[in-house]
Order: sequence, then structure tokens, then C-alpha cells
Amino acid sequence: MILVTGATGNIGSALLQELQAFGAGQLRGLTRDIARAAFPAGVEAVAGDFDETASLKPALEGVRSLFLVSRMGSDAEIIEAARRAGVEHVVLVSSITVQTHPHLGPAGENLTVEQLLKDSGMTWTILRPTQFASNALWWAGTIREHETVRVPFADIGLPTIHPADIASVARVALTESGHQERTYALTGPERVTARQQVGAIAAVLGREVPFAEISRQEAHRQMVVFLGDEAADAVLDLTGGNVNDELLMVRDTVPQITGAPARTFQQWAAENATAFR
Repeated sequence: MILVTGATGNIGSALLQELQAFGAGQLRGLTRDIARAAFPAGVEAVAGDFDETASLKPALEGVRSLFLVSRMGSDAEIIEAARRAGVEHVVLVSSITVQTHPHLGPAGENLTVEQLLKDSGMTWTILRPTQFASNALWWAGTIREHETVRVPFADIGLPTIHPADIASVARVALTESGHQERTYALTGPERVTARQQVGAIAAVLGREVPFAEISRQEAHRQMVVFLGDEAADAVLDLTGGNVNDELLMVRDTVPQITGAPARTFQQWAAENATAFR
């Protein structure tokens, strides 16, 4: 039995589809709301809430392998619940910022979760992806309203990753040997700037999308309302304000592990065009 948490999310939903397609055996998807979950045929839907660790007990019963996204609840309690339930192997989604920007608060939190898992006695595989292609959904409302997308650092390219590639690596780690006690930094196949991302979305929509670069200060004023000061600064550092060679590096981990080319941002944009229409 494999339990996929965050099963309706960008990674979890793709992972369940891959696991089923590859005949991975018994599959279980964890969701807060079973009524709204649409899982592939044959996947057992179970209810659970990361904020109420006791609710995870039925979902963990009989589970051999667990897919877990960090910082969705009390990670210490979740990892301990998995250990008590007899889970043998956990594939954890952390963040590449653990190695590129360890001084940032969220990176430190992810590192703590990684260490909790390593100390748990279960075998583990840690995935450290870079910026998600799906972050472009932040612009969806603006683009649907035919308004101008305004971003800082318009021409700094990051090796943005398609969430389905994280799922593909997770599927291999969950079903094949040789990936225990391994940590993988994951990126897309090329660096893509914000300007290029908006251009790719415009291409699949078949119309112009107005675009403008703004200063870091203006971006911070907009973001601080929703994220708070520290988180806004962290996001701005990671999207261009404090990038370094390691964050910018394109890695071939995805094709090495999956045997398939990493998906491009253009592919993600084509697959998600309806969100911007």
C-alpha cells in the first residue's frame, strides 16, 4: 500500500495517475474532502487533516510507503504517526532552498523536517525541487481580466520545474530500488524568465498579454499585504533579488531518474491554458 498525501494537489494528483498507470499496486489518496476528490479508478480515497494528526491513523493503516509534502502540518507528529503505523519508506518533498538559501526561514524549516525524517528510523528519499511552473497561476486572474502582469526581475531566468516531473521522480523512488537514503535536487530543463513565461502563456492563448517590469520595492508593497514582511522578502530573494549560481543551475536529475526528458514550461502552459482564459 502506498499513501499519497496532498492527493488533490499539483504533485499528488499527477503522482496518483502515474502510480496507477505503472501498476504500482494498492494506492490510497489522502484528502480533507472526499466528496470533492476525483481520483483515478482503483485509488482508495481516505479523509484526513494534517492539522489533526489523530485523523491520519486510519489512512496510515497498512501503508508501506508514504509520499509527504513538508510543512503542511506538524511534521514531527506526522512522521511519528507514520513510524508508529509501520511505514517503511517516506518520499519527502522539501525545497532546493535548503542548499541554495539556508539562511531563509522556510529553508531552515524544511531542513528540520528532513532531519526529523532521517532520525525516524524509516528509510527515506528527499526531493528538493526548484520554483514550480504552477507558480504562474498567481497571474491567472490578472491575465483572465486582460490586465497587465507586473513582476520584478523580469529577465532573470530560473530552471522552473513542472510539478508532474516531481511526481515522476517520486513514482520511481516509491516503486524502484536504489533510491533510499538519497537526496535529489530537481529542476526543469532550462532557465525561463518571467517575461518568457508570460510570453508562453500568451502563445497558448493566442493573444497578447500585457507585461511590465516593476521594482523590488513596488513588488514588496503588493506582496507584504498577503505574505507578511519576512515571507515577501524571501520570495523576492528567490525570484531574482538574491539568486546564486546554485539556484540558477539546470540539473539533469529528472531525466536521469525517470528516463524521460524534463517537461518544459511551454508544456505546462499548454496543459493549463484554461486557467488563464
